[in-house]
Amino acid sequence: MVRLAWLAHSYWQATRVCIEAQAWTILETLDPASTRVDIHHPELMIRLAEKNIQKTWIATQPDLIAICPGPGKSELAYQCLCASLSYPQIPLIIDADALNLISESPELLEQLRERNTTYPGLTTLTPHPGEAAKLLKTTTEQVQSNRLKAIQQLVELTQSIIVLKGQHTLIASPQHPPVQCMAGTPCIGTRGMGDVLTGSIAAIAGQGVRHHLDLWEANGIAVEFHARAADSLIDKGICPIGPTPSETILEMRSLSNKLP
Repeated sequence: MVRLAWLAHSYWQATRVCIEAQAWTILETLDPASTRVDIHHPELMIRLAEKNIQKTWIATQPDLIAICPGPGKSELAYQCLCASLSYPQIPLIIDADALNLISESPELLEQLRERNTTYPGLTTLTPHPGEAAKLLKTTTEQVQSNRLKAIQQLVELTQSIIVLKGQHTLIASPQHPPVQCMAGTPCIGTRGMGDVLTGSIAAIAGQGVRHHLDLWEANGIAVEFHARAADSLIDKGICPIGPTPSETILEMRSLSNKLP
């Protein structure tokens, strides 16, 4: 059983993708109010993150860590991100507030770069244009005016796999030139859809641990499935008003089950 560890303020949609993937999912929440049993998903283990989360990682030995959504920028969030960046030899997916923490901390950025030097190809960042702008110390408008240049700058800055979200999402890494997903529509640009994508990357990468699928390949598959699910919902008349993140997750599962 693959162990997926999540750092988040609340689990919401992203973790559901991991549940659909039949993974052993542990949510380390930073919010005491969210530390409760989910009666709809009793298989999800939810617990309050400890201040010394490094001990938690050593005890749990996760196969993958994903940081999303909304952990905030507290001292505990900072410590959890530091511990995750220092945890060796497993895929790490970083989204949302964790990206903003990195953009504001030269120390975290350097730690990220060191991780990628030691374990190349094992860290993914999934910024939307606003988060990308913060990392690059520029504006969202500048990022959107030349997305190809922006993703190349992000790769150079962080030495990570970058998933630059938006219409026709771009993916690039130090080992791979940029590729573009041509599927998808603006209706997947709504709140919560980025969490679904992060969860999808985590779920597919987690399964890849046992099936010799690397993180680069998992990113490409997740981005494509995410976008094609939206296209499929359009064909069913659900878009452009909608769909919800939950509907997208279910459509992704439906599409994956139709594969030969």
